[in-house]
Amino acid sequence: MNATKTWQGEAFWGLGYDFDPQWLLTPKQQKLQADLIELCASVLRPHAIDSDRNLVYPRRNFEALASLNLLGLFVPEAWGGLGENHVCAAMVVETIARYGCPSTAMCYTMHLGATAAALFRAHENPELQSLLQRLDSEVLIGSLSYSDPETGSHFWYPVSSKAEQVGDGWNVSKKASWTTSAGFADWYIVQTTSPEFDGNYSDLSCFLIYGDEVKAEPHKWDALGLRGNQSGTLHVDGVTVPLERMVGMKGDGVASNDEIVDPFFLLCSSACWNGIAMGAIDLAKQHVTRKKHIDVGMRVADYPTIQDYFGEAIIDTNTCRSFTFSMGKLMDDLTNHCDWSIHADLSALPRSAYLHWYWQIKFAAAKNVAHVGDKMLHACGGSGFKKDMEIERYLRDGKAGWVMGPTNEVLRQFVGKLALLGIESLDYWNQTVNERVLHNELKKLDSEAKRQLAVQLLQEAEAEMQSVPKPLAVSTV
Repeated sequence: MNATKTWQGEAFWGLGYDFDPQWLLTPKQQKLQADLIELCASVLRPHAIDSDRNLVYPRRNFEALASLNLLGLFVPEAWGGLGENHVCAAMVVETIARYGCPSTAMCYTMHLGATAAALFRAHENPELQSLLQRLDSEVLIGSLSYSDPETGSHFWYPVSSKAEQVGDGWNVSKKASWTTSAGFADWYIVQTTSPEFDGNYSDLSCFLIYGDEVKAEPHKWDALGLRGNQSGTLHVDGVTVPLERMVGMKGDGVASNDEIVDPFFLLCSSACWNGIAMGAIDLAKQHVTRKKHIDVGMRVADYPTIQDYFGEAIIDTNTCRSFTFSMGKLMDDLTNHCDWSIHADLSALPRSAYLHWYWQIKFAAAKNVAHVGDKMLHACGGSGFKKDMEIERYLRDGKAGWVMGPTNEVLRQFVGKLALLGIESLDYWNQTVNERVLHNELKKLDSEAKRQLAVQLLQEAEAEMQSVPKPLAVSTV
């Protein structure tokens, strides 16, 4: 275990390793963590200030991360990556958010999600393999584009998208309302309805789209926090790509969502919120242990109220961190430490069985970071209100956690409905009739209203039957 946490060669001014769950990390991962903290001190954190004030995308930070081969964190060693696991990913994202740049941490979270989605189906796809082997050497930043302007944070419902086979390729159309690194990433994994879509929105497919094939509007991005992550609109306007740019087989989107996109995003984004909370605690500690009130002869840290603030913030945040790392450990156990070869069996979806646990870590971390940010601002008083202390930046960045899709409103309802009513009640694609509600509403109609409704429904049913093409007669002679 690392004995002393350093910052540019000196003892770190925030919480030491004695408040970090170091026992979860291998010696190799602890060394990576220490190197990354120093990189945050020298490169990422200074750039974070510029990104926040001037809406600068953190590509320079990604170049620094590539120097530690972190863009290929999950990529197998045989392909030139670090071959690391889920626990390590949570540690790296948390470290970037805490000591370096929360905007970079969120962009990196999306990069890891896109990398995982590519690795999921890269076994027989030379196009994906070539990309994955060049991530660090060429600083190729990836991102996920799954949202839709018509359905908001219900990203699993891409109404404004389609894909069609055209000769030896796929013609892909995608409109996304929120895409992190929009217009700045070098490649994207986008999700659309599948080719030959017949109205079933659970029939989804994924495609690899390169940066020069998208349209974005970064000039419109100006947000409360995470101001460097450029989360804006993305448009793939009928771009035709080769057949090998489909990620997995046709209709593989649901498996990709449940096994890869949700688990990795929820794990790593939770780590980001935890890192922001710890970063706020570090900054506040630095202030309250140095600031003195000469009139009473005490530092701010000597007041019992301030001690209570810190005690609660540390306990709550370490509860969320432990929960998040526990889910990372679960994923490691399920996949032999993120061994991508298990997915050569297309039916191998071990992570997906625990989605309801991943929902919980995101809700807890996003809820906690907002509370901790507020309390650390209170602990620092008027000094914390000033920009030069950076507390206010961490406070603003942390506010994104609650509203980032799936929003905390969606997640807590998912968990509650699943626990009380079962998995069918979630009805992702609006396919299951709630008969209790239906019968209750029908009871409110009088006889004449029921007759009118019956006539209307029969007419609609007849119209739908006539619109369905009849099968061709087949001669048996």
